[in-house]
Amino acid sequence: MEYQNPQPTPGVHRGAVPVPAGVPGPGRTVISETAVAKVAGIAARAVPGVYSLGSGPSRALGAIRDAVGSTDHATGVRAEVGETQVAVDISLVASYGTPLHSLANQVRAAVYRAVEELVGLQVIEVNVEVTDVYVPPPVKPAVAGSPEREALL
Repeated sequence: MEYQNPQPTPGVHRGAVPVPAGVPGPGRTVISETAVAKVAGIAARAVPGVYSLGSGPSRALGAIRDAVGSTDHATGVRAEVGETQVAVDISLVASYGTPLHSLANQVRAAVYRAVEELVGLQVIEVNVEVTDVYVPPPVKPAVAGSPEREALL
């Protein structure tokens, strides 16, 4: 006589693929392009030398959003998401004095790392477009008799 276990094996369903322990059961996960773009945008902004993301018009819209307290982390980022892979396009403005090729490589590496670790999809490419270079305005000299000048004396 063959022994038959009346209890199902934990993590295994009849006729289904084994489910890892701790996972309640089979199902479907969909990660939107917006979610991937936000993860990529946050990673790109964290790289020193990135002044902002996006082109001129999108930066202007972003400044308005920031003024009212609503930041769009996906500005300047476009993601194409497949079932297991993703491709990301980023446009950015670099701070003056930052080597542009090096900056693009650092942004690319940061985005690869963040998307693969946080989203769990394979990144097949990250395209970086440097659309502008931010040059800070010149520092205005202090006027004689001004509170700033007297504070220095």
